[in-house]
Amino acid sequence: MTKVIFPANLVAYAEQFTSPEHKPLAALNRETNMTRSDSVMLSGHLQGSLLQMLSHMIKPGRILEIGTYTGYSAICLAQGLTTDGVLHTIDIDEELFDIADKYITAAGLREKIVQHTGKALEIIPSLGGMFDMVFIDADKANYSNYYNAVWDLVPVGGYILADNVLYDGEVILPHEQQGKNAKAIHAFNTMLRGDDRIEHLLLPVRD
Repeated sequence: MTKVIFPANLVAYAEQFTSPEHKPLAALNRETNMTRSDSVMLSGHLQGSLLQMLSHMIKPGRILEIGTYTGYSAICLAQGLTTDGVLHTIDIDEELFDIADKYITAAGLREKIVQHTGKALEIIPSLGGMFDMVFIDADKANYSNYYNAVWDLVPVGGYILADNVLYDGEVILPHEQQGKNAKAIHAFNTMLRGDDRIEHLLLPVRD
Protein backbone atom coordinates (compact mmCIF):
# COMPACT_ATOMS: atom_id res chain seq x y z
CA MET A 1 0.00 0.00 0.00
CA THR A 2 1.79 3.10 -1.20
CA LYS A 3 -0.83 5.40 -2.72
CA VAL A 4 -2.04 8.53 -0.97
CA ILE A 5 -5.80 9.00 -0.71
CA PHE A 6 -5.79 12.15 1.40
CA PRO A 7 -3.36 15.02 0.68
CA ALA A 8 -0.43 15.15 3.10
CA ASN A 9 -1.06 18.81 3.94
CA LEU A 10 -4.67 18.02 4.87
CA VAL A 11 -3.54 15.14 7.10
CA ALA A 12 -0.93 17.42 8.71
CA TYR A 13 -3.64 20.02 9.38
CA ALA A 14 -5.89 17.39 10.98
CA GLU A 15 -3.02 16.24 13.20
CA GLN A 16 -2.45 19.84 14.36
CA PHE A 17 -6.02 19.90 15.63
CA THR A 18 -5.93 16.46 17.24
CA SER A 19 -4.67 15.80 20.76
CA PRO A 20 -0.91 15.11 20.65
CA GLU A 21 0.44 11.56 20.68
CA HIS A 22 1.34 10.25 24.10
CA LYS A 23 5.12 10.00 24.49
CA PRO A 24 5.36 6.19 24.18
CA LEU A 25 3.25 6.31 21.01
CA ALA A 26 5.36 9.10 19.52
CA ALA A 27 8.53 7.12 20.28
CA LEU A 28 7.03 3.96 18.80
CA ASN A 29 5.94 5.89 15.71
CA ARG A 30 9.47 7.24 15.27
CA GLU A 31 11.24 3.91 15.80
CA THR A 32 8.88 2.06 13.46
CA ASN A 33 9.40 4.61 10.70
CA MET A 34 13.17 4.60 11.19
CA THR A 35 13.67 0.83 11.33
CA ARG A 36 10.88 -0.81 9.32
CA SER A 37 10.58 -0.74 5.53
CA ASP A 38 6.86 -1.58 5.93
CA SER A 39 6.15 1.30 8.34
CA VAL A 40 3.11 2.31 6.25
CA MET A 41 1.34 -0.45 8.19
CA LEU A 42 1.56 1.60 11.40
CA SER A 43 -1.82 2.97 12.51
CA GLY A 44 -0.35 6.39 13.23
CA HIS A 45 -1.56 9.48 15.02
CA LEU A 46 -4.98 10.12 13.48
CA GLN A 47 -6.14 6.54 13.17
CA GLY A 48 -4.73 5.72 16.59
CA SER A 49 -6.61 8.64 18.09
CA LEU A 50 -9.83 7.41 16.50
CA LEU A 51 -9.30 3.89 17.89
CA GLN A 52 -8.56 5.33 21.32
CA MET A 53 -11.67 7.51 21.26
CA LEU A 54 -13.89 4.60 20.19
CA SER A 55 -12.48 2.46 22.98
CA HIS A 56 -13.10 5.18 25.56
CA MET A 57 -16.69 5.51 24.31
CA ILE A 58 -17.40 1.77 24.33
CA LYS A 59 -15.49 0.97 27.55
CA PRO A 60 -14.83 -2.67 26.57
CA GLY A 61 -13.95 -5.32 29.10
CA ARG A 62 -12.22 -7.53 26.53
CA ILE A 63 -10.70 -6.61 23.17
CA LEU A 64 -9.30 -8.91 20.49
CA GLU A 65 -6.84 -7.45 17.98
CA ILE A 66 -5.88 -9.51 14.93
CA GLY A 67 -2.62 -8.03 13.66
CA THR A 68 -0.35 -6.44 16.28
CA TYR A 69 2.44 -5.13 14.02
CA THR A 70 4.60 -2.97 16.35
CA GLY A 71 1.85 -2.42 18.91
CA TYR A 72 0.61 1.11 18.18
CA SER A 73 -3.07 0.24 17.74
CA ALA A 74 -3.04 -2.14 20.72
CA ILE A 75 -1.78 0.65 22.96
CA CYS A 76 -4.47 3.01 21.64
CA LEU A 77 -7.31 0.50 22.02
CA ALA A 78 -6.23 -0.51 25.53
CA GLN A 79 -6.68 3.07 26.78
CA GLY A 80 -10.45 2.60 27.03
CA LEU A 81 -10.49 -0.79 28.74
CA THR A 82 -12.40 -1.18 31.98
CA THR A 83 -10.31 -1.32 35.18
CA ASP A 84 -10.06 -5.11 35.01
CA GLY A 85 -10.15 -5.25 31.21
CA VAL A 86 -7.71 -7.05 28.93
CA LEU A 87 -6.70 -6.88 25.28
CA HIS A 88 -5.47 -9.97 23.43
CA THR A 89 -3.41 -9.19 20.33
CA ILE A 90 -2.18 -11.69 17.74
CA ASP A 91 0.56 -11.43 15.13
CA ILE A 92 2.16 -14.11 12.99
CA ASP A 93 5.55 -12.36 12.83
CA GLU A 94 7.62 -13.30 15.88
CA GLU A 95 10.24 -10.66 15.00
CA LEU A 96 7.72 -7.95 15.92
CA PHE A 97 7.09 -9.26 19.43
CA ASP A 98 9.95 -7.46 21.18
CA ILE A 99 9.31 -3.97 19.81
CA ALA A 100 5.61 -4.23 20.65
CA ASP A 101 6.43 -5.55 24.12
CA LYS A 102 8.90 -2.70 24.68
CA TYR A 103 6.35 0.02 24.02
CA ILE A 104 3.42 -1.74 25.65
CA THR A 105 5.54 -1.80 28.80
CA ALA A 106 6.60 1.85 28.34
CA ALA A 107 2.93 2.80 28.08
CA GLY A 108 2.25 1.08 31.41
CA LEU A 109 -0.04 -1.50 29.82
CA ARG A 110 1.90 -4.73 30.33
CA GLU A 111 -0.80 -6.06 32.68
CA LYS A 112 -3.60 -5.10 30.27
CA ILE A 113 -2.28 -6.47 26.98
CA VAL A 114 -1.55 -10.14 26.22
CA GLN A 115 0.57 -10.81 23.12
CA HIS A 116 0.18 -13.98 21.07
CA THR A 117 2.40 -15.10 18.20
CA GLY A 118 1.10 -17.46 15.52
CA LYS A 119 -1.79 -17.98 13.12
CA ALA A 120 -4.83 -16.08 14.32
CA LEU A 121 -7.34 -18.64 13.05
CA GLU A 122 -5.63 -21.26 15.23
CA ILE A 123 -5.20 -19.02 18.30
CA ILE A 124 -8.67 -17.43 18.42
CA PRO A 125 -10.53 -20.63 19.48
CA SER A 126 -8.10 -21.09 22.39
CA LEU A 127 -8.74 -17.67 23.96
CA GLY A 128 -12.14 -18.44 25.42
CA GLY A 129 -14.79 -15.96 26.52
CA MET A 130 -16.46 -13.10 24.66
CA PHE A 131 -15.02 -9.87 23.25
CA ASP A 132 -16.76 -6.49 23.37
CA MET A 133 -14.55 -5.21 20.56
CA VAL A 134 -12.55 -6.87 17.79
CA PHE A 135 -10.07 -5.06 15.53
CA ILE A 136 -9.12 -6.84 12.30
CA ASP A 137 -5.88 -5.54 10.77
CA ALA A 138 -3.95 -8.51 9.40
CA ASP A 139 -3.56 -10.33 6.06
CA LYS A 140 -6.28 -9.14 3.74
CA ALA A 141 -7.00 -12.53 2.16
CA ASN A 142 -8.33 -13.78 5.51
CA TYR A 143 -10.51 -10.81 6.52
CA SER A 144 -13.72 -12.72 5.79
CA ASN A 145 -12.38 -15.77 7.65
CA TYR A 146 -11.45 -13.64 10.67
CA TYR A 147 -14.91 -12.05 10.69
CA ASN A 148 -16.59 -15.46 10.65
CA ALA A 149 -14.18 -16.78 13.29
CA VAL A 150 -15.04 -14.02 15.79
CA TRP A 151 -18.75 -13.70 15.05
CA ASP A 152 -19.89 -15.99 17.87
CA LEU A 153 -17.39 -14.37 20.28
CA VAL A 154 -18.94 -10.88 20.01
CA PRO A 155 -22.16 -10.28 21.97
CA VAL A 156 -25.12 -8.34 20.66
CA GLY A 157 -24.11 -4.70 21.00
CA GLY A 158 -20.43 -5.49 20.46
CA TYR A 159 -18.19 -3.98 17.80
CA ILE A 160 -16.04 -5.40 15.01
CA LEU A 161 -13.64 -2.89 13.42
CA ALA A 162 -11.66 -3.57 10.24
CA ASP A 163 -8.75 -1.56 8.85
CA ASN A 164 -7.72 -0.95 5.21
CA VAL A 165 -11.23 -1.36 3.80
CA LEU A 166 -10.48 1.08 0.96
CA TYR A 167 -7.09 -0.50 0.25
CA ASP A 168 -5.56 2.76 -0.99
CA GLY A 169 -8.60 3.35 -3.18
CA GLU A 170 -7.93 0.23 -5.22
CA VAL A 171 -11.33 -1.25 -4.33
CA ILE A 172 -13.10 1.14 -6.73
CA LEU A 173 -11.00 0.14 -9.73
CA PRO A 174 -12.42 -2.29 -12.29
CA HIS A 175 -12.10 -5.85 -11.03
CA GLU A 176 -9.43 -6.77 -13.55
CA GLN A 177 -7.25 -3.86 -12.35
CA GLN A 178 -7.44 -4.79 -8.68
CA GLY A 179 -4.63 -6.72 -7.01
CA LYS A 180 -5.25 -9.85 -4.96
CA ASN A 181 -5.55 -7.96 -1.67
CA ALA A 182 -7.93 -5.35 -3.07
CA LYS A 183 -10.14 -8.11 -4.45
CA ALA A 184 -10.20 -9.79 -1.05
CA ILE A 185 -11.09 -6.52 0.68
CA HIS A 186 -13.84 -5.77 -1.83
CA ALA A 187 -15.25 -9.26 -1.24
CA PHE A 188 -15.13 -8.60 2.52
CA ASN A 189 -16.92 -5.25 2.13
CA THR A 190 -19.53 -6.89 -0.08
CA MET A 191 -20.07 -9.65 2.47
CA LEU A 192 -20.67 -7.12 5.26
CA ARG A 193 -23.10 -5.13 3.14
CA GLY A 194 -25.14 -8.30 2.68
CA ASP A 195 -25.08 -9.32 6.35
CA ASP A 196 -28.45 -8.29 7.77
CA ARG A 197 -27.36 -9.19 11.31
CA ILE A 198 -25.28 -6.03 11.63
CA GLU A 199 -25.37 -2.26 11.38
CA HIS A 200 -22.33 -1.31 9.30
CA LEU A 201 -20.41 1.85 8.46
CA LEU A 202 -17.49 2.25 6.07
CA LEU A 203 -15.61 5.27 7.40
CA PRO A 204 -13.02 6.84 5.04
CA VAL A 205 -10.21 7.47 7.48
CA ARG A 206 -6.76 6.93 5.94
CA ASP A 207 -7.50 3.84 3.81
